[in-house]
Amino acid sequence: MTPALKKIRFLSIVFVVCVFLDQWTKELVLRNFYLGETVQIISGFFSLTYVRNKGAAFGFLHSAPESFRAPFFLAVPVIAIFVLGYLFYQLKPHEKLSAWSLSLILSGAAGNLIDRVRLGYVVDFLDFYLPAWGHWPAFNIADSAIVLGVSFLFVQSLFAKKS
Repeated sequence: MTPALKKIRFLSIVFVVCVFLDQWTKELVLRNFYLGETVQIISGFFSLTYVRNKGAAFGFLHSAPESFRAPFFLAVPVIAIFVLGYLFYQLKPHEKLSAWSLSLILSGAAGNLIDRVRLGYVVDFLDFYLPAWGHWPAFNIADSAIVLGVSFLFVQSLFAKKS
């Protein structure tokens, strides 16, 4: 198998697994929770709470006019997916951590884009309370994939050889 086919196979596997888990868990929430419902899993720390996010991370632009928000949150992920795909295509075979990073970010962007196209908002449901910081904004599997991918890129940049 050529290096290019190996890369495509890797991206495809990560993409399918992440998007499937993201969409499956969101569908479970949509079928079993009413908006705002909370089920406590670990008292004082973790709950499942059905939230509709019409903005970006942490509700950014949540209150922007719908005439701006809808096209913006459809266009930006599509552009990001193409840019990430191009960056992934440019990776060398030895750049494994970058491949993981870009695959996770791309998968997360796609998972949230599917929600926006299908529902007009993103389904969030993972709800943590951290005593020192209070309530953390609810998030989902796609958001987790994006954060994990960005974290991998950050760690990689810390240990990159200076040329």
